[in-house]
Amino acid sequence: MHVLLRITTPLRIPTKNAIFNHRFLRSEPESYAKLIEIYTHDRALHQGKKLHALLTTNGYVRFNLIASNLVALYTCCGQLSLARKLFDKIPQTSVRRWIALIGTCARCGFYDHALAVFSEMQTLHGQKPDNVFVIPSVLKACGHVCDRVYGEQVHCLILKCSFEIDAFVSSGLIVMYSKCGKVEDARKVFDGMVMKDLVALNAVVSGYAQQGLPNEALDLVEKMKLMGVNPNVVTWNALISGFAQKCDRVMVSEIFRLMIEDGIEPDVVSWTSVISGFVQNFRNDEAFDMFKQMLHHGFCPTSATISALLPACATAARVRFGKEIHGYALVIGVEDDVYVRSALVDMYAKCGFISEARTLFYKIPDKNTVTMNSMIFGYANHGYCQEAIELFNRMEMEGVTKLDHLTFTAALTACSHDGDIELGQRLFKIMQEKYSIEPRLEHYACMVDLLGRAGKLEEAYGIIKTMPVEPDLFVWGALLAACRNHGHVELAEVAAKHLSELEPESAGNRLLLSSLYADAGKWGKVERIKRRIKKGKLRKLQGLSWIDNV
Repeated sequence: MHVLLRITTPLRIPTKNAIFNHRFLRSEPESYAKLIEIYTHDRALHQGKKLHALLTTNGYVRFNLIASNLVALYTCCGQLSLARKLFDKIPQTSVRRWIALIGTCARCGFYDHALAVFSEMQTLHGQKPDNVFVIPSVLKACGHVCDRVYGEQVHCLILKCSFEIDAFVSSGLIVMYSKCGKVEDARKVFDGMVMKDLVALNAVVSGYAQQGLPNEALDLVEKMKLMGVNPNVVTWNALISGFAQKCDRVMVSEIFRLMIEDGIEPDVVSWTSVISGFVQNFRNDEAFDMFKQMLHHGFCPTSATISALLPACATAARVRFGKEIHGYALVIGVEDDVYVRSALVDMYAKCGFISEARTLFYKIPDKNTVTMNSMIFGYANHGYCQEAIELFNRMEMEGVTKLDHLTFTAALTACSHDGDIELGQRLFKIMQEKYSIEPRLEHYACMVDLLGRAGKLEEAYGIIKTMPVEPDLFVWGALLAACRNHGHVELAEVAAKHLSELEPESAGNRLLLSSLYADAGKWGKVERIKRRIKKGKLRKLQGLSWIDNV
């Protein structure tokens, strides 16, 4: 038996040179386990692999603690196949391996994988007391993928095993129901807690805020204050975020006042929450004004503030403001942040500055899904369709970044603009069969647009008729535009009828149909449409250009 000596001082080893400093470590599993945790935190995959090789030769990889930490390292670095290979070598009786894989998958965004592994764990081991350690991670995964049904099944397991007394489990349930849009169920879980703490309160308040119910959140906070549970800065910031998303400036100011009255000073997160809420509601001028006020009050913006404000520049195509904020990000040292760079790529791409977007994109060392999607969309929307498809193929082949529904929307947009029907249909198929992504309205709109541009109008209409959800104005709009381009009057009338029901006050769709009638020489119908537009006082949006020439 080896005598294991506990480390008395924390390890402080530079990541880059740590592999050469192993002689300074005590030869014991806990020392190596700690070093693996450092590599996991820094996502130092190359160094981690070197250490794994060393641990294989000295036999320490057989220790469950070390093997489990290596599983977490590979998962955190996106190497799921390597993580699974090592996971399968750990004895099945070790609960640590399940905690390592499920917990790390949930923490690193591999939510579907976390749920699949938990189902496997249930099949092999059933309902054991040790399951309580993975339940919060499973609930987190359910919330992020909005799988309420699976979440309710886990809730049943929790009640059956009496896990609800665990504060982490109860908070996980509250977060899961809130993210799935069932904030009333989250409130029931909270009300059923014997010992209500601040963590659980913040989870409910955040849930109310995310679902657009900030008044209910404020009522709950006031009620809990009477019971002795006082809000902290996280609670107040959640309330600020909720009212900001409702664009209620009066209540935002009131929450700031109550916060200060309660002895808690607003911080940079408070201001960022307001800015983010205004941007999400396209109140861009107010977002810029709030940013100026924030600077006036002496707060230094963080990477979160910059990445929250940049979409306002992209939405309004205010590239001058975007460049100023980019310069400010350089000055305060946050330009290298992956979320700031992603927002910059998105802003420059949407404003038509593809060269600048591409330059920033290739400077990002660890690209995430959002970054890749922004660049693919940028290419697709500005005619660089081949570049968009190449980037999509690279993303799929490398497997480091996860493909989501937006990735396929961007790729299908590129196929539509490039007229590549075969590739578009293949992507639409593998999205469902290989990646288990259910088509959304935007995917159907892309497919209708793709087929419509190629003149396959009957096929496009066939897709609409077989949709499992009600087509929206973008789907019917794509069909109407295709009918206008190819002179198909009958289908155009069908599309225009549905659009008039979805947008009764808009004249644009009727004018498009009128143009089609004019091309077909049906002047009587043209006159009838114009009379309806005039009689109904339908609004016609004026054409204008709002792209800054900077």
